[in-house]
Amino acid sequence: MNSIESTTIKKTMKRILPFTLLCYVIAYLDRVNMSFAALEMNADLGLSAEAFGLLSGIFFIGYFLFEIPSNLIMHKVGAKLWISRIMITWGIITILTGFVHSATHLYIARFLLGVAEAGFFPGIILYFTYWFRGNERGRVSSLLVMAMPIGTIIGAPLSTWIMDNISWSGMAGWRWMFIIEGSLAVIFGIVTLFYLKNRPKDAKWLTEEEKNWLENELDRERQQSLLVNKSSKLEMFKDSKVWKLAFIYFANYTAMYGLGFWFPSIIKSFAATSSNIEIGWLTIIPALIGIPSMLLFGWSSDKRNEHKKHLIASFLIAAVGFILCGFTNSAMIMIILIAFSAIGLYGFVGSFFSFMTLFFTESTAPAGIATVNAFASLGGFIGPMIFGQLAISHGMFLIGILAILACVVVLSLRQKGESVISRQEENVINPS
Repeated sequence: MNSIESTTIKKTMKRILPFTLLCYVIAYLDRVNMSFAALEMNADLGLSAEAFGLLSGIFFIGYFLFEIPSNLIMHKVGAKLWISRIMITWGIITILTGFVHSATHLYIARFLLGVAEAGFFPGIILYFTYWFRGNERGRVSSLLVMAMPIGTIIGAPLSTWIMDNISWSGMAGWRWMFIIEGSLAVIFGIVTLFYLKNRPKDAKWLTEEEKNWLENELDRERQQSLLVNKSSKLEMFKDSKVWKLAFIYFANYTAMYGLGFWFPSIIKSFAATSSNIEIGWLTIIPALIGIPSMLLFGWSSDKRNEHKKHLIASFLIAAVGFILCGFTNSAMIMIILIAFSAIGLYGFVGSFFSFMTLFFTESTAPAGIATVNAFASLGGFIGPMIFGQLAISHGMFLIGILAILACVVVLSLRQKGESVISRQEENVINPS
């Protein structure tokens, strides 16, 4: 790797990745903190398991409806303004959730939270296409989605500690959890407006030579992508690959958020004497397993350019873990098997987002990435509903079967996009 390439990539990663990772940690925390609030909130508001399952998932209905418009707006107005707006509005709604007094209030708050946050994650993935080449996006995407296990590792003990120890002004701890964690989103949303830059040409922390090199590299990839991918949005929506990508991600989303919202309650159902903080610590075990899995899958799939094989392996691991979960009645065995499944769940996200961006051009990427993410996000509605409506064992079997179906779809997906990246990497190594 030559000097300008090395220094530019290093500077760009150092500047963008830590901050976007931190913002996504806050996003994930505000998205799933209701799973910890449920340990007390459900009793306070008289919520049944079915009602909580619907409440957990209704966030993703608002998210689904506004995902594509949000990404298109971001592409036009610029990332820093739109991501800042997203964070500030979802932070305010999370704060207001601390003041709900009925299930109806909570339904409204969760739906509006989904509307407010719509476009954040696909917006960041789209933002990465403005700054990173194809053969770097697996690594940067893996580092970004580390926010999910990190959010659990930080959020589980933090949220349960707040619930057990803060009751200022006579308000329940679960209410203060929403208020405190929502305030973080508002603060970082304001910082985003001043910290992020929309494109390399705006980056004062790059030299002119570095800006020109990076822009030329990205432009070259965009031209190569036009040779094999649909260039119009209408043609893209007719392409079966887009909908296959959406289903693949939907399967992972369903498992990830089904467990994300219900895991604390599942642990409590097997070990009723555990305190909130003990449940919080047990909840982080799959996340601890997930971090190295995510990094390994992301690094390996980029290095070998074998995204399909890595995706298939991730789904098979998850499927085995979930199906075996359906046969156990032991809390400890359940936690071990879910931790095993986490190798697949988190390994998936380490390789999928690099793979997905290979199928879009610059003109179709805003709508394409948002479309895949939007339809996949319906899994965030279905997953919690599965565990709200079915017995735990039946829910585990169903998610395991869904993972196996996703394997079949991955096998049917033609790897045209990956061949593009192979040629791109060859051109970088052996320029003509």
